[in-house]
This record gives sequence, C-alpha cells and structure tokens, in this order.
Amino acid sequence: MSKKIKIIVADDNRNLCQMLQNYLQGQEDLTVVGVANNGLEAWELIQSQEPDLIILDLVMPNLDGLGVLERINSRTTINRPKIIMLTAFGQESLTHQAMMLGVDYFILKPFDLDVLSKRIRSLTQDIPSSQPNHNSSASPIVVSTVGSGLNLCVEVTTMMHQIGIPAHVKGYQYIRDAILMVVEDVSLLGAVTKELYPSIAKKFDTAPSRVERGIRHAIELAWERGHTDTLKRIFGYSMNIERQKPTNSEFIALLADKLRVMSKVS
Repeated sequence: MSKKIKIIVADDNRNLCQMLQNYLQGQEDLTVVGVANNGLEAWELIQSQEPDLIILDLVMPNLDGLGVLERINSRTTINRPKIIMLTAFGQESLTHQAMMLGVDYFILKPFDLDVLSKRIRSLTQDIPSSQPNHNSSASPIVVSTVGSGLNLCVEVTTMMHQIGIPAHVKGYQYIRDAILMVVEDVSLLGAVTKELYPSIAKKFDTAPSRVERGIRHAIELAWERGHTDTLKRIFGYSMNIERQKPTNSEFIALLADKLRVMSKVS
C-alpha cells in the first residue's frame, strides 16, 4: 500500500475539526496526524509531525492563519507542506495577504467534503522527495490551471441546465461567465463585488449591481423550478437545499470547484 498523505487540520471550530477528522480518516490514502484549535497549536504540530498538507483556517485565536504561514515560510531546512486555506466571505484583504504568503488553494466555507479530498490528492500527487523551501517573496499563490481535456463551456452549460437555470434569463450568462472566470482564478472569490461583478458587467455593458441581481434571480428560479435530486447531489453536503438557497458567491464557488476537480481527473 502506498504511503498515506499526512494532514494537519487547524480551525477554531471544534465541530468542523471533528467532522473533517472523521471524514479524512475514513479515506484509505489519507491520515490526520494532528488537530489544532488555534495557531500556536498548529505551529507546534507542523514542527513535530511534518505533514504533507495543512488545512488551515484563516482566522484563529492566539496566532492566525497568516502568522502560521509566516512561520512556515521562515523555515529554511524543512520541506514545505501544501496549504489549503479555509476562508469566508468578507475576508478579502486577509485572503490577499495569504495569497502573497504562498497558499496553494483556497476553499470557501461551507464546502463539499468530496471536493476537498480530491483537492488534497491533486495538490499532493506531485510532491517530490526533496522539496525546496517556498520563499514568500518569490511567488504568489499557486493556482492550478485547467487542463485541456475538459470542455469547460460545455460542462458549465450542462450543469446549469441540470440545475434548472433557464437559458433566457440574463443571470444565466452572468453565472456561466462567473464560473469560468473563477475556475481560472480562484482568488476572484475574495473580490466578488470589486472585481468579478465589474468584469462581467463590462463585458455585457451593464452595471455590477445588475449582474448581482441577475445572478440572484437565476438562482431563485433554479430553486423554484429545478430538479431536487440534482440540487441535492451538487449542494447537499454544504446546505439543506429545502430550507436555504446559496448566496451568489457560494453558488459560483461550489460549481467552479467541481469543474476544477473534473478538469484534474479528465
């Protein structure tokens, strides 16, 4: 059996940590070697366990995710683990700082556990036996590009039809473009109102506020007219679809991440 991927989970939400630990330990090729509820605990575990990958919350007590990243980058003799950072909306400035410190991938709360496990595998499959230290000033965030084996436009269109978004509403075009843009540049999730909406608005010669409203209307239509089984399959891990609808950004983030994973395995 091949060597298991060693993972540290660091988040101040104990329930989330327990859920992640239970799920990841159930995967044959993954193992959780430590769980931390604050940044100082995370740093101690990183030094003692030498993980392959860290699932790191951006905001934690004692030492936040940025502080942990700075300490990781200060090491010169130890291989650098891959970093998946958990982030939430409203943390754009912190997310930008984390990008500069070399986060390998951002994942938005709430998230799909299956998508997370696939992202872990895709990030760690190419770890060499002797990995050079990452210098925070040398390169920004590593965002994997989409492979050519998947026709993303076709996949986005198919997925939107399955969800039940009518093709004639303006939000249909806005959502499709937003998903494709986020697939190529995940950092846009940290600047939805400042960069993503304005870019789409410019393309369609409209206002960013109209883009936001158009996407919201399309999502509402999908929840009113869409196929429950399909919605549960796509969004069931992260929310109760019968009681809540995703925000615009949650909707875009989840579909974009699914496409990124599909592009990795295609």
